[in-house]
Amino acid sequence: QVQVVESGGGLVQAGGSRRLSCAASGTIGSIDTMAWYRQGPGKQRELVTTTPSGGSTNYADSVKGRFFVSRDNAKNTVYLQMNSLKPEDTAVYYCNLMGKRPWGALFNSWGQGTQVTVSS
Repeated sequence: QVQVVESGGGLVQAGGSRRLSCAASGTIGSIDTMAWYRQGPGKQRELVTTTPSGGSTNYADSVKGRFFVSRDNAKNTVYLQMNSLKPEDTAVYYCNLMGKRPWGALFNSWGQGTQVTVSS
């Protein structure tokens, strides 16, 4: 199995920054799509960012210009840098990775989520 673990959540004041990490482990052939989702209190899970392999990241309008995705291919880790945080960014953030095992089998793995709370 390909396991995904998020980290970096916590409490931050409005206007502050936070960086989330998403680390994948297991036998991975390729990571084809990386995505961050979030689910705020009483809300449905929403797509925040999506990054295709070799392509540009697409951002939800609500985070455009404030959130930035980067990746470390050697570590199979993707980062979500969140700046100018707002109370409405409060949510559990989930990482989703889709790709292929070395023998060609597809995987679609989710992390357990990490809580980000933005205080006003």
